[in-house]
Amino acid sequence: MKFLDAVVAGIIGTAAMTAFLYLLSFITHRVMKVVRILGTMLLNRTQPDGSLSQLAGTKVAGTIAHYAIGIFFAVIYLALWDSSVGLPTASWGLLFGLAHGLIAMLAWYLFFMVHPHPPLITLKVYLITLVFAHIVFGFFASYTYYLLLRPGYEFWW
Repeated sequence: MKFLDAVVAGIIGTAAMTAFLYLLSFITHRVMKVVRILGTMLLNRTQPDGSLSQLAGTKVAGTIAHYAIGIFFAVIYLALWDSSVGLPTASWGLLFGLAHGLIAMLAWYLFFMVHPHPPLITLKVYLITLVFAHIVFGFFASYTYYLLLRPGYEFWW
């Protein structure tokens, strides 16, 4: 049961994070659409001008990969909580999200460095934004897990 709760928390956290990035992309007019960036890079479909692929399959691949990674990290959160490292609370969710974001920033940086033809985006801004997006993930994943678990303490602790 806990594993399924973590899967749900990972899906909700990933959805919140993705919405955050898409909203920022809309507001700032910068390329931060993580699903399309991930799909473009995984399928090596960067356009000759450096832009992202518009193909539906690219978005499908990016979505599946992004949500799978989100579920993976939610399961890691659960393993940490079950090992008595923190609790599903707001403060721990934000802290886990920050740590998770720093790991993601490094992973994305390395992915861009080793990719044969990465898309042309403002990498520094994207990487910094990813840290904040993962803080959003950590908060929403923790809150979802808290709601499903219904422990005897307050989330806002």
